Parts: sequence; C-alpha cells; structure tokens
Amino acid sequence: MKARTAAMAATTAVLCLAATACGPDDKPSGKDGDKAAGTSAPASSPATASSPAAAPSPTSTPTSSGKVLDKAGLAAAALTTGEAGTYEVTPMQGGDETGTERSEKKECGPLVAVINGAPEPAPAATVFRTVMDKAEEGKDDQTVVTEILTSHPRDGARQLMRDVRDAVRACAGGFRTSGEDGPSTYSEVKQLPLAPAGQESIAYQVTGSIEGDKVPLVFQLVRTGSTVVTFYVADFIGGRTPELPADLVAAQAAKLP
Repeated sequence: MKARTAAMAATTAVLCLAATACGPDDKPSGKDGDKAAGTSAPASSPATASSPAAAPSPTSTPTSSGKVLDKAGLAAAALTTGEAGTYEVTPMQGGDETGTERSEKKECGPLVAVINGAPEPAPAATVFRTVMDKAEEGKDDQTVVTEILTSHPRDGARQLMRDVRDAVRACAGGFRTSGEDGPSTYSEVKQLPLAPAGQESIAYQVTGSIEGDKVPLVFQLVRTGSTVVTFYVADFIGGRTPELPADLVAAQAAKLP
C-alpha cells in the first residue's frame, strides 16, 4: 500500500476504530476492515513532555470572545495549508459519517463519543480536517492527524472537557463497546504528558485492538471559549504511543477565537 493511501486510511479510523474497522470480538469486517488492518502508522515516537496535560496555568490562559461559531466560523478557525510549517490541511473524507459505538459503561461514554468523531454534548457545528506532514511524503510512518473542531452553546464546551477528564480517570482499566458490527474492547485508558494549550486541555491514550494487536489511539482536546478542537493520531502497526506534534496543536490553538 502506498504511504499516502495508507495515511488517508488511518485518519478514517476515528469514525471509528470499532464501528468501521472491527466486527465482533475485534475482527476486521468487509473491505473497510481489510484497509484498516493494513494501515501504516502515523508517527510512532512516544510523547516526551514531563508533566500530565491538564488545565493550563492562569498566567498562560489566552482570552476568548466566547462566540459560538457556526460551521463557516469553525472553517475559518481551522488551520489551512501554509499556516503551520510543512503540514498540509484538507477537509476530511467521510467526516460527516460518525461512528455508532456505545459504551457498556456509562462513565466511559464521553470517550466513546470522541472515538466516534462526535464529542458530547452535541455541538452547534462541527468541522473535520486531515493534517499531513508534507516533509514526510512517501514514508510509511508519515504523520497524519485528524482534527475535529466543534462549537458548543452555553456551558457545553466546558462540560465536554469535564466529562472527558472524568472518564479518563474512571475508565483507566478499559471498557467494552457495542455497535452495528458487534462488540469491541479497549484495554486501557491513560492520561498523557503532552503540553497544554488553549484555555484548558487534556491528552490521553486509549488502547484498542485489531485482530488481537494493540492499537494505541492518542487524543488531545483543547478548549478556548466555546470551541473545542479534538486532535487524534494512531499507530496501527507498531503498537507504540504515536506522537501528536506539539507545534501543530499550538498553531491550531492560536487560531481559536
């Protein structure tokens, strides 16, 4: 499989690993399953920051307009090619086709919603982007990041962050889900030491599986005002914690109103 084709396939897994790539007992099903099982891993270096990501310190907190953006506003707030080094930014293929997994544990529901590509509470608007490092074009481990920008009325953005933070703690031992293609198992959830961004952020890893092989999924959620950006990267072949580029996260966070 060519690296670029593999990289594009990797980004679709957020919509989601279980719903589109795995059938009962984590076995691939159909053509989508075959594609996901052979997908190359976006960058597979471990995170290197020294302290857990949580709410940023008061001295580093940016200001925000607090405006609840519509889809056009979110599109304007999303990074574009040329705004962050060598990263190419494109609309995500199939971005509106969110996953359908349901957690067997209520407390893990917020994590499953993020895996499905549909963070909760339900947003007022959503925009999906795929970000690829053009400097790594042709490499099997080309960095590929999925971005999901959501805007939330009232206290929805803060609630999303609270719920995900609580779920990371409550679901450390893993959880199971059910969906159209049968059950799937996620064996571990752990917070990661990635640099904070925006007005608050959290980074964590969920470990899934494809045909019994560990598949680390790394997420970082960044909130500024009423907007939340979910960053996602996965390692489908190495089984190691993939790297979410800090410069990319910082550049995107800087554009949030």
